[in-house]
Amino acid sequence: MDETFETLTKLLEDVKIFLREITSYLIKTLHLSFLKMEARKGVVVTALYKQRGKLSRRLTHSGMAVITALGVMIAPVISQEFPGRSVNPWEISSAPSVLSASTEDPGIDTQVSDKVRDKILEYEVKAGDSIKSISAKFDVSESTIKWQNGLTSDKIKIGQILQILPVTGIAHKVQKGDTVYSIAKKYDSDPQAIADFPFNSFSNDETFELAIGQTVIVPDGVRPADIPTGPRIRQITPDAGTVVASGQFVWPTAGSITQRFSWYHPGVDIANRGLPAVLAADSGKVVSAGWSPAGYGNHIIIDHGNGYKTLYAHLSKIYVIPGQTVGRGSPIGQMGSTGKSTGPHLHFEIYLNGGKLNPLNFLK
Repeated sequence: MDETFETLTKLLEDVKIFLREITSYLIKTLHLSFLKMEARKGVVVTALYKQRGKLSRRLTHSGMAVITALGVMIAPVISQEFPGRSVNPWEISSAPSVLSASTEDPGIDTQVSDKVRDKILEYEVKAGDSIKSISAKFDVSESTIKWQNGLTSDKIKIGQILQILPVTGIAHKVQKGDTVYSIAKKYDSDPQAIADFPFNSFSNDETFELAIGQTVIVPDGVRPADIPTGPRIRQITPDAGTVVASGQFVWPTAGSITQRFSWYHPGVDIANRGLPAVLAADSGKVVSAGWSPAGYGNHIIIDHGNGYKTLYAHLSKIYVIPGQTVGRGSPIGQMGSTGKSTGPHLHFEIYLNGGKLNPLNFLK
């Protein structure tokens, strides 16, 4: 028994030695083969490199042939796995690709995005368009459209290309010596409005330096020819002397209400093509009378001395001067359409300690 165990043990040792030797032999053999293969590969690569232009076309054609053969073999399998509509490529239908079409107007119209525009647009005039309708479509004044396009009347024609500014105002091409302040003065605007307009760029954001040739948008700017050369003021209504406000407001003019008070329109508009007189809604002192660069045109502001102030805008004539007093119901001017206005009307506002109120809650 002991002899048998000893024999088996010796046999296992011999097997281990044999496996170790054969493994070592195989590793050496494979290593030598690898080295020989690398040497041969270098020779082949060198030969291919030398013949690279001559063999490229053959390799390309061979590759295309293999791909075509694979496509032919695989196509039947794909057609069985994914059955679809059978089409004979030689049977070309004579029917048009559009099955039906209507000659009626599909009703497609230009849609203006609510997003603030950052550049001057080009708009092609369509049938039914007018300066007024285009003005409403793009939310800019009619004067802005006329100024930008050199129009002297409301006449436009179909197909005409109009440039539309992003806001009401003027587009100015910067010339040598121009500054934000000189441009604002030229167009009766506010320098801060030019600086604050988000799409006006500056060479230096701290000094608002402009580059010659760039276009600057002047919000609420007025063409120089349309800027009043002087205050259109002529005192017709005499000073009322000492006055005391009643706290009760009368209607400042006669006409129809065309726009009411809202968060974006802090007043009431009263229109009348007859251009009636504008009256002081209550007694008080005139603190401002003249042209406003803020879009009000010819305007008047009266301080009533009790925390209330009233504003009268877009006047064609002004009958009072700053500093004088007026009585309740006294004529202070005449309705008009100056400033940012689309037609004859009075824009009327009421303030209480600086806050804007709905005039319709106070008028009697």
